[in-house]
Amino acid sequence: MTTFLVPDYDEAIAFFRDALDFKLVEDSDVGGGKRWVVVAGASGGRLLLARATDDRQRATIGQQTGGRVGWFLQSDDFASDHSRMAAWGVEFTEQPRQEAYGTVAVFKDPWGNAWDLIEHREAA
Repeated sequence: MTTFLVPDYDEAIAFFRDALDFKLVEDSDVGGGKRWVVVAGASGGRLLLARATDDRQRATIGQQTGGRVGWFLQSDDFASDHSRMAAWGVEFTEQPRQEAYGTVAVFKDPWGNAWDLIEHREAA
């Protein structure tokens, strides 16, 4: 599980659940306005959605990897996932492209972090 800074729990849950088809694993109140929010992708990778609580943390939202792709969303049906995500309003920064390893396109989450949507090609 990896911590992922967000400005708002509910906005982040909606994005991961509705746009990326993640499952909400846990959403527990831990007091003091904090929640333990865990989402999981179909491949089992989990993110702990952590609401930024001070200026330093808020300044890193959307810049958690310095502008590089930091997360990889595995797809078993690239065309379907790309279409669903685009319809939800996900910003793709490029057209899908074919690489030696499969089909890929970079997208940004609502906060500016870069991700790859990727469907790996079957090994020969």
